[in-house]
Amino acid sequence: MQRDDVTFSGPAVFEWQEGEARRIPVWLRFDEPWYVATYPDVKRDLSAGIGANALGHYRAVGQRRGYAPNRWFDEGWYRSVHPDVTESVADGEMRSGFQHYVQKGYRSHSPHWLFSESFYRTHEPDLTGTVLRAAGLANGYDHYLSEGEGGFRSGSLFFDPAVFGDFVARQSEADFSAFRWFIDNKNGDADRFRASWYFDPVWYLGRYPDVRNLIEDGSFSCALHHYLTAGEAAGYSPQAAFSEEFYRERYPDVGACVAAGQFRSGYDHFLAAGAFEGRQPSPDIALVEYAARPMVRADVGSGIFRDPFAHWVAAQERHEVGSADGALDEAHSKMMFCREAAGLLVEAGRRKLDFSYSGVPTVSVIMVLYNQFPLTLMALASLRDCFPGALELIIIDSGSRDETRRLEDYVSGATIRHLDHNASFLLSCNMALEMVSADVVLYLNNDVKLAPGAVQNALDRLTSDPKIGAVGGKIIRTNGRLQEAGSIIWRDGSAYGYLRDADPNCPEANFVRDVDYCSGAFLMVSTALAKTLGGFDEAYAPAYFEESDFCVRIIQNGYRVVYDPFVVIEHLEFGSSCSNSSQALMQRNRRIFVSKQAEFLRGQYPAHAGNAILARSRPTNGLRILFIEDRIPLRSLGSGYVRSNDIVRSMAHQGCAVTVFPVDAHYHSLSRVYGDFPDTVEVLFDRSAEDMDRFLEERAGAFDLVWIGRTHNLARLLPVLHKNSRYLPGTEFILDTEAVISPRLLLRDKVLRLDEQATPKSLDVALREEFECAYFCQKVVAVTDREAEFIQRAGHQNVVVLGHSLQARPTEKGFSDRKDLLFVGAIVDAESPNLDSLIWFGREVMPKVRAELGNEVRLTVVGSRSRKVDLSCLNEFEGLDIVGEVEDLEPFYDTRRVFIAPTRFAGGIPYKIHESASFGLPVVASDLLIAQLGWTDGEDIVSGGAPDAGVFADAVIRLYRDEIFWRHIREGALKRLGEDCAPDRFDAAVTAVLEDARQ
Repeated sequence: MQRDDVTFSGPAVFEWQEGEARRIPVWLRFDEPWYVATYPDVKRDLSAGIGANALGHYRAVGQRRGYAPNRWFDEGWYRSVHPDVTESVADGEMRSGFQHYVQKGYRSHSPHWLFSESFYRTHEPDLTGTVLRAAGLANGYDHYLSEGEGGFRSGSLFFDPAVFGDFVARQSEADFSAFRWFIDNKNGDADRFRASWYFDPVWYLGRYPDVRNLIEDGSFSCALHHYLTAGEAAGYSPQAAFSEEFYRERYPDVGACVAAGQFRSGYDHFLAAGAFEGRQPSPDIALVEYAARPMVRADVGSGIFRDPFAHWVAAQERHEVGSADGALDEAHSKMMFCREAAGLLVEAGRRKLDFSYSGVPTVSVIMVLYNQFPLTLMALASLRDCFPGALELIIIDSGSRDETRRLEDYVSGATIRHLDHNASFLLSCNMALEMVSADVVLYLNNDVKLAPGAVQNALDRLTSDPKIGAVGGKIIRTNGRLQEAGSIIWRDGSAYGYLRDADPNCPEANFVRDVDYCSGAFLMVSTALAKTLGGFDEAYAPAYFEESDFCVRIIQNGYRVVYDPFVVIEHLEFGSSCSNSSQALMQRNRRIFVSKQAEFLRGQYPAHAGNAILARSRPTNGLRILFIEDRIPLRSLGSGYVRSNDIVRSMAHQGCAVTVFPVDAHYHSLSRVYGDFPDTVEVLFDRSAEDMDRFLEERAGAFDLVWIGRTHNLARLLPVLHKNSRYLPGTEFILDTEAVISPRLLLRDKVLRLDEQATPKSLDVALREEFECAYFCQKVVAVTDREAEFIQRAGHQNVVVLGHSLQARPTEKGFSDRKDLLFVGAIVDAESPNLDSLIWFGREVMPKVRAELGNEVRLTVVGSRSRKVDLSCLNEFEGLDIVGEVEDLEPFYDTRRVFIAPTRFAGGIPYKIHESASFGLPVVASDLLIAQLGWTDGEDIVSGGAPDAGVFADAVIRLYRDEIFWRHIREGALKRLGEDCAPDRFDAAVTAVLEDARQ
């Protein structure tokens, strides 16, 4: 297609075209066959002499009639969603919406109801303006269509080529482009198969039969076309899993947002925010509970699914949801466990399990056997695989009559004693204890299977503190549910396996704590302590309650019994005994236990499920703290979450029992969540503000102190805290402001010139409004002395200051080994100071820097971002590389030469500058941030003005070129960091706040 074939005369000149060889975007090409087939009157008009050909017809009359030139552009939709376009066509400024799109709309407007330019550019961050121009592409849509009409990329939430292609491929083996196939709707496939997990055409047409008639008469091309252009606005629901009516009624704030035009519908809100906040999409779907499942969190966290809702819909479609709790039938699972054990017998006959060792063993393992040969071999195989070190295996065969009598043929290097009678579990254990030579002894059942690392993890825990006397683990039954996560001894002497039948991955089961006792199925003990206590009390022979009594005696001798969830054991419950006889023995030995341990039992909680939370942990001297934040404070999130994470770490280090509670639901893999916190911290990853009411009632009396991060969270939760104050008797409340927002917002309005017509609010009024809720707390924490003054101005004198904790760790590379600029910061919303500063820097400063230093200089942007934020505006700036969130920032700090912080409005204290300084990367920052830090221009940081584009560019250029100056700033920043952010100073400040709360 030559230039004079371009549909429109006038300024249809594209900036990306250079020289005479002009590339024509796919969406600009006139498609004559499609045009003639789509609009039946074209043939008639051509026969009547209207237009020399189809293109001439389009130019002459097609535009005025609202026809589209090709399948890639929807003229009617384009005009309907862009009122300014409709107006310009009506005024005669433009002949059609397509002309508008060609001349200027292509930069920002979406051309089709199934493609969003902003969505595509935001979700494909590699498609920067530089990349597109280098490829001669006009915009994101040009790229999308040029890459095999979409390939496996997605240009809309409602079209996922992998989903649609999967459904269609089941019906046809033909190779096809999913996007074109869907638009053309061959064989009606667009109404037969899902194009994404967010819309169900079959359900939609069944629910709204009138839509089918509209499709048949040509008003709409398919069900999704109707929903996105008419149905959504009319309050239609998109699929069975989401009820528009229910959602708006359940959440009145959503209806208000829709009425105000902030969202097109309740579903629009749900997809943008509700699905991530854990809101309920329909009466029958408890999304928060489903999202808490480990596999769901892992799939969402890794990006396989965008959100838990899509995961749920996909699971329903594939029939993978299963039972309500996901549990297997236990009788069946036990049978399968035994069959697995039997299946190992062939290998066992050919290859002995070798427990030989030399020197002093690390652990002595005691196992008592009575028949159950296949189970024994499986337990020993898992033990050998679990721990490669020196194990002294001591086996007492207590009168077995099966193949156990020939165990030496299957196991070497073990001490095996065969008895001619059943000497009982307890007496056999005590017999074996006399043979132990290692410093550590492990009591182990023969009806278990150990997870990798179980023995080493228990050993590490036992030796981590000389006051730990015994360690037990998380015991999972064969049906995949918990047997216990540590155990409770009630006042009446009865025992309770904490969290029995719960999901092993639930947050309550996955933090380390002191407990009353742990099951003897896996119990690791100091050998010296075990022998001092004389092993198990023989009054409990043959078995049951001996480990309860044993653990109580360990505690009475001043030692700790610790539950470690990273010690995982699968257990065939009652696999080595008859359950009926076991129950009888339990009742007898309970009476003995009550008699022997009466004094200990008087200090225990009464037997009631409601006391389980209080009884699950042994009392310690540390405070019990409920730590509330916007979300689980992972360090990679930035935006104050690193500081919150450091506070939690400091609390845990001081022996506090910390429970982390997020106000908003977000989804990360469990490995990521637990890898970011001390193992003694309870991280309630499956909760949100909607659960707070019930949570406080369940945890009545469980907390000494509630630490609330961010003032808006206190304001939001205040009604719930008032209502449930009776469940928090004597509890102290601390508000950690993290940042004072009022000065930032006033400065933002001034910088961006917002509300110029409105009378500006005074700072004092804004501060009073911001901290109106602070009266509820005994202490208010500020991040700087400057912000403490703001809080005092608002009328609250009970303020303390707690800054950042950072250890200097400068990277090795020197000045000459580095290049380029670095920006690190989270972008949480469209009004984020970080987004504003990047736009300002990219537009005003970066061109000046590159003009002086050369176009090879680039800026790398690293940091987490909300999926709701459109970053496509950054793609147009030359020299910007948007990386997104990364786990390890050190490689970036080690290779870049200058860090920039061009913030124009902000509150709090800039952690990113402290972090950059800690890695030894000098910073150019705005005067606003320098004032927040209290640092000195030219000594430990370089000023970029208020910021001012010229000043900032000059500062970057000087620091980039002047090695002596660079080294001076680097050393000065490292020194200042040591003064301001020393970890021991931070810990002392946290300690002071907590000690003040104790009084």
